[in-house]
Amino acid sequence: QVPLVESGGGLVQSGGSLRLTCAASGFLLSDVIMTWHRQAPGKAREWVATMAPGGATFYTDSVKGRFTISRDDVKNTLYLQMNSLKPEDTAVYYCQNFETTTWGQGTQVTVSS
Repeated sequence: QVPLVESGGGLVQSGGSLRLTCAASGFLLSDVIMTWHRQAPGKAREWVATMAPGGATFYTDSVKGRFTISRDDVKNTLYLQMNSLKPEDTAVYYCQNFETTTWGQGTQVTVSS
């Protein structure tokens, strides 16, 4: 089993929304710190959001008020709801088990202007 599998990316117009999904296997999301990162073409991978086991959430300034990280403990799935998308949000998005540094394969998000 692949520990983390992302999905939900796609092409959306500026101002639109997408919900990314990160399905976890082999461990419980509720037991670990989970993060979302993104990497735009030609740029370094950057942190986007974090969810702690107790439910606390943290966001990079550029996505505050637009993105929401959440999880479904029954489905053992992590989400990133992205609203009011901007062209500068275009990137490959990755989820990560922060404690084991395991990464998913990534999902492409493209926002057209």
